[in-house]
Amino acid sequence: MTRTVGGADSTAERLRTMIASGDFSPGAQLSEERLSDQLGVSRNTLREAFRLLARDRLVEHVFNRGVFVRRLSAADVADLYAARRVLEEAAVRACTPGSAALAAAAAAVAGARAAAAAGDWGAVGTADIRFHAELVRAVPSERIHVLMDGLLAEMRLAFLTADDPASFHAGFVERNDAIVSALRDGDPDAASALLADYLDDAEHTLRLAAGATD
Repeated sequence: MTRTVGGADSTAERLRTMIASGDFSPGAQLSEERLSDQLGVSRNTLREAFRLLARDRLVEHVFNRGVFVRRLSAADVADLYAARRVLEEAAVRACTPGSAALAAAAAAVAGARAAAAAGDWGAVGTADIRFHAELVRAVPSERIHVLMDGLLAEMRLAFLTADDPASFHAGFVERNDAIVSALRDGDPDAASALLADYLDDAEHTLRLAAGATD
């Protein structure tokens, strides 16, 4: 067959999008033969893409079995939220009412609301990810931005475990909007409190979905 032009980075990005969209559920095996044909890339390119995704903790290599989409444990979810609290609290403190980061975060909320009205809960989840990513852009550090993007990529795996994605995502659209409103009012303390409650509730829901007993 004719191979398409594309390196490991672009192949990894395509797979990352497919995983985020739920094309592969957590725990699913990624067939090297099938994906090589489906994506039109060589097996060497695909293996390098798998390596990149493993670095991002989205897939894992199981000896003598193959490559699988990671299934997050309750401990993984707790660890992700511990990291998010540090980064997003810093973002709230760095965000000013007129900042570009806040404007972009507000646009993400508007996108989430429109997607919710259309019943597109996958798009709502994407907008929610974008909201948090944009908010962290208030911190003037490219390293922080890269770290947050990596955490949010893993969060996609946690979202896929939610029993009722519509209910899960719908509840947070207005809460994101409340955080934006507090920051526009120049009240980072209120925004911080709203964010803390938000993250606590989201973590609890996703830890239960991942198998926690509390």
